[in-house]
Amino acid sequence: MRFMVIVKANKDSEAGVMPDQTLLERMGKYNEELVKAGVMLAGEGLHPTSRGKRVRFSGPAPTVTDGPFAETKELVAGYWIFNVKSIEEAVEWVKRAPFDAGNELEIRQIFEAEDFGAELTPELREREAKLRSRIGDPNR
Repeated sequence: MRFMVIVKANKDSEAGVMPDQTLLERMGKYNEELVKAGVMLAGEGLHPTSRGKRVRFSGPAPTVTDGPFAETKELVAGYWIFNVKSIEEAVEWVKRAPFDAGNELEIRQIFEAEDFGAELTPELREREAKLRSRIGDPNR
């Protein structure tokens, strides 16, 4: 099962405050543990929303809004993609993350093809599989 671990933004991450060397070392060690255990599929930090945009779909044309965005508790500062056997295992890994008090992480399961049932026809499955095989291919 794949899970996305969402690192919630806070005042520092939204202000663009970079982590200090100690946290970078702790995070690097944690990521190494995840990789060695075969848990981590991906993971990145994100720039603050002041460097981002939102696209809202309502009406005839999408509306683009420049960041920053107001509610930090609803923003994402980074993420991991874990491959584990259960959400409980994901929770156990997340509990080991090197964050200080006040940080918040959210764990959400990623849909797999079988989750869509009969609605994802064999033709749609094949089409999706072809697209996924081209991800990361510079000659796509």
